[in-house]
Amino acid sequence: MATTATSPVTQVTTAHRPVDYVWAIARISLGWIFLWAFLDKLFGWSFATPAAKAWIVGGSPTTGFLKGTGENALGGFFSGLAGQPWVDWLFMAGLLGIGLALILGVGTKIAAGAGTVMLVLMWAAELPLANNPIIDDHIIYSIVLIGLALAGAGRTWGLGNLPIVRRNAWLQ
Repeated sequence: MATTATSPVTQVTTAHRPVDYVWAIARISLGWIFLWAFLDKLFGWSFATPAAKAWIVGGSPTTGFLKGTGENALGGFFSGLAGQPWVDWLFMAGLLGIGLALILGVGTKIAAGAGTVMLVLMWAAELPLANNPIIDDHIIYSIVLIGLALAGAGRTWGLGNLPIVRRNAWLQ
């Protein structure tokens, strides 16, 4: 692997290993999951959100999921958040920001942190889990997000090698 030192601590990778492409595909794919959830909830494209419940026509992107948690272990807390405008805005901003950051490969560490928090909260809202007492897709996605951040996945097929990103660790 060819590298060029930019400082005693930081190196810029100029050649990619096969595993870097796997992480890039995982990053872009997971980014698309977040971005798609945002778009479907915004426009109601009838995949998970019917048109009549789209956010742009006054629907709440959090009500369906959170109201359905009422019988769960932490349901009282989470169902109380359902439909609150600040929760809707925070959720939608999170979906959009995480999705775009992962797809573009910039801000992947921030996206991984925010995405992990969002996914763990969604996991907690569903406790106890129906099919497995501990692990579900929210936890698996969280693990992948952490792996993306640790692997520097934004540098392959992303904007992570831009000079401004290399100079500013928080953009990586």
